[in-house]
Amino acid sequence: MEFSHKAIEKKWQVIWKKNNAFATKDNSDKKAYILDMFPYPSGAGLHVGHTKGYTATDIYSRFKRLNGYDVLHPMGYDAFGLPAEQYALKTGNDPRDFTIKNIEVFRTQLEKMGYSYDPNKEVITSDPNYYKITQQIFIKLYKKGLAEIRNVNVNWCPELGTALANEEVINKDGKMISEVGGFEVFKKPMRQWVLKITDYAERLLKGLDNIDMPKSIKDLQKNWIGKSEGAIVEFDVKNSEKKLNVFTTRIDTIYGVTYLVVAPENEIVSELTTEDNKKDVDEYVSKTLSKSDIERQDESKPKSGVFIGSYAINPITKEEIPVWISDYVLNDYATGVIMAVPAHDPRDWEFAKKFKLPIKFVLKADDESKAFIGKSEYINSKLIEGMDVIKAKDILIKFLAEYKKASVKVNYKLRDWLFSRQRFYGEPFPVAFDNNQNIVLLEKSLPVELPKTDYIKPSGTGESPLANIKDWLNIEVDGKKLVRETNTMPQSAASSWYHLAYILAKAPNQFTDLESPEAMKLFKKWLPVDLYIGGQEHAVGHLLYIRFWHQVLFDLGIVPTQEPFNKLINQGMVLDNNGTKMSKSKGNVVNPDDIIESHGADALRLFIAFMGPIEASLQWSEDGLDSSRKWIDRVYRMINTFEITNKNDGSLEVAYNKMVKNFGQMINDYKFNTAISQLMVFVNEVYAQQKPIYIEYLKNFLIMLSIITPHVCEELWEKLNQKGSVCDQTWPKFDESKLIENTVTIAVQINGKLRATFKVNRGTKSPELLKTAKLIDLIKNQLEDKTLIKEIAVPDRIVNFVIK
Repeated sequence: MEFSHKAIEKKWQVIWKKNNAFATKDNSDKKAYILDMFPYPSGAGLHVGHTKGYTATDIYSRFKRLNGYDVLHPMGYDAFGLPAEQYALKTGNDPRDFTIKNIEVFRTQLEKMGYSYDPNKEVITSDPNYYKITQQIFIKLYKKGLAEIRNVNVNWCPELGTALANEEVINKDGKMISEVGGFEVFKKPMRQWVLKITDYAERLLKGLDNIDMPKSIKDLQKNWIGKSEGAIVEFDVKNSEKKLNVFTTRIDTIYGVTYLVVAPENEIVSELTTEDNKKDVDEYVSKTLSKSDIERQDESKPKSGVFIGSYAINPITKEEIPVWISDYVLNDYATGVIMAVPAHDPRDWEFAKKFKLPIKFVLKADDESKAFIGKSEYINSKLIEGMDVIKAKDILIKFLAEYKKASVKVNYKLRDWLFSRQRFYGEPFPVAFDNNQNIVLLEKSLPVELPKTDYIKPSGTGESPLANIKDWLNIEVDGKKLVRETNTMPQSAASSWYHLAYILAKAPNQFTDLESPEAMKLFKKWLPVDLYIGGQEHAVGHLLYIRFWHQVLFDLGIVPTQEPFNKLINQGMVLDNNGTKMSKSKGNVVNPDDIIESHGADALRLFIAFMGPIEASLQWSEDGLDSSRKWIDRVYRMINTFEITNKNDGSLEVAYNKMVKNFGQMINDYKFNTAISQLMVFVNEVYAQQKPIYIEYLKNFLIMLSIITPHVCEELWEKLNQKGSVCDQTWPKFDESKLIENTVTIAVQINGKLRATFKVNRGTKSPELLKTAKLIDLIKNQLEDKTLIKEIAVPDRIVNFVIK
C-alpha cells in the first residue's frame, strides 16, 4: 500500500505553518540552540548538498523538542556579496530585487523539505535593520582600536573593480585569478579598512580547547594562526641610519647568516636600493606583484632574486652581508625580512648556490654538500659552542639585548582582516571624513543605507560605485560638510554575528537592541550555540571571524560567553552517482525539488540520513532513494493493514525496548544512519511475527520516526486517532528490565559438532536441558545404540553428548 506523498506533505506543511508549530519557546530550563551555516541565496536555489547538513540539524532539533528542550532552530540568508552584484551588472537589475525573489524560492524549498525552522527568527543580511547592527558592531571595533585604515597591498581585480580577500582568490597555472568569474588578479597598494584580528591571535588559539570540533578544523586554524616563538634581531645597514629587523626562531644559527632577504614589496626596499641596482629591482618588484602567495611559496620552482646594492652588518660577527630581495619572502609575515643561513636551510642553500653567496656551517655536519637541518653540536659559533639549543638561544638573546640588538618575540602567521571592498552591494561603513580626512563616526544616523540607484558599475578609479553617487556621497552633519566612506564591508561581516541576530530577532528582521538588558537575558538563555553544522571550507575564514567578533563582544560585556559555539560538525559532500563532486559546470547537480516531486521529501530526508555518517561524503544513488521510499511505504502499509490492539502480549517487548534505547542514544550521538537501522529492525520483527501490534508501541515508534520523516508520521498519527501533532509529544522511555530475551536458544552437540537447537526459558537448569535435548528426534536417533561416555549441559548456552 503506497500513499500520495504530494498530498500528505503539502497538507502537513500548511498545518504547521498555520499553527506556528516550530516557534521558539521559553518554557524550559533546558535549551538547545541548533544552527546551520546559512546559504547565499543564489538564483540556482537549493541543491541536495544543502540538504545534507540541513536534514541533520532538523533531525536533532526535532529530537530535542520531543525531549523537553526549548529549541532555537533558525534560518536566514547571507544576501550581500559579489555574485549578486555581478549578476546585477549583467542583467541591469537592482541586486536587492532579485535577491528577495531568490530568497522566496529558497524559503519555499526549505518548507517543502519539512524543516522545522522558526519563521519568526528569519534574518536577511541585506535588510537595513540587520546591517544597522553590523554597523553598530563595527563602530565598537573602531572605538576599541581594532579597526583602522592602512595602505596595504591587496588582491586587486580590475574586471570586478574591487579588492579581494585571500580566500576569494585562487591559483591557476601560477597566476592569481578571482574565484568569481576567473578574472586576472594582481597585487596593488590601496587604502583599506583593516580589522586587527591579530590582537586576538592568542585568544583564538587558546579558545580552541573549549570547543568540540573536528581535529582537522582545529589543526587548520592552529596552522593559519601559526604561532611561533623566537626573537627580533636588529641588523644595522652600512652607510645608513636605517635598520633591518628580522624575526627568527633560530637565533642560535646567527653565526651562519651570510645574507639578508627582504620581501620585494617591503617599503624599505626603495630606500636601500642603490642607483645602479634600481632598474633591476623595480622590474623584479613589478613581476612579484603579479604572483600569488601560493606561487611565491612553491618550493619546486627555481629561486629568483636581485641584489639591491646595500649591505647589512651581522650583529654577532660584525661581518658585512649583502641585502637581496626575493619573492619567496612574504612581506606580511613577521617583518618581511629574513636572515639567510644557507648551510642549514634548503631554501637558502638553493638561493646561495644560484647566486654564488657564502655558505657557513655552524652546526657540525658529516656531509657539507647540502644543507644540514638536523641536530648537532655548534661549530664556528664562539659564544655558544658546547651548549644545548635552549641555552644557546637564551645566551644569544641576552647578549644581543645588552646592545639593544635583540628581544624575545612571539609571532603569528595570521594576518589582519582586510575589511573593505570596492563594491556597491555590501554594508556601507558608518563613517565619513572631514576636509582634513579626520574620521567621523555616523552613530546617530544608523543604519547608513545604500542609496537607490541603477548605476552600480565599478568606477574604474579603484573606488566603489558609491563614489559616483554625489547626493549620497556628500553630507552635512552638525553644520560640517563631510564625505562618506565609499568602500563597503565584505560579505563575511554579516555572518560574523548572525548567530546573535537569531537570538535578538523578535520577528523577521526586527531585533531587540544589542545592548539592552533584554538582549543580555536572551544571550544568557541561548548562548553558546549547542550544535553548529557547516562545511570545512570555512575553517580559516568564517569560523575564525565569528570567533573573533564574539570574543570582542565578550570583552565589551555584550555577550556572556567567550566562544560562540560548543560543538561543530562538518557535514560531508553529496557526490554524484559516479562519486564526483556536484557542480553547475559539470551539469551533475541534483535539485531537491525534483526528488520531492518524484519520491517525496520524507524519502529524501531518510535517504540523506541513512546513507552514512554526517561527516562522510554521500554518493547519490537512485536505487538508495527508491529503497528509502519503499521502506516508508512498508511502514505505511504496516500501520494500515496490521491489527492494532490495546493489549500487550509481550511478544515485541524486547525488540521495542531495544529500539527505544538504541535509537535515542544514537541520535544523541549524531549517528543518524545507525539509529535508523534500529527502526528497521523493529519493523522487520513486526512483519516476522504477523501478530496484532500493541498501540503504545506503534505510537512511540511514530514519535521517534517523526524526526526523520515528519510528514508521513503526522498522517499516520492522525489515522491512529491520536490528538495533537506527533511533533508535540514526549520522547518514549524504555524499560531496562525488558532489554533481555526471556527465551534463549540452546545448541545441541554430539562429540562437539552441532546437530540441533531448541528454545527454552532463560535460566532452565541442566537436568531439564538434557531431558529436552534427548527428546529431539534427530538427537534421539544419533544416541541410539551408542555408548554415552559423558553428557554436559551449560544453562542458557549448550548441551553436548560424548558418545562412542
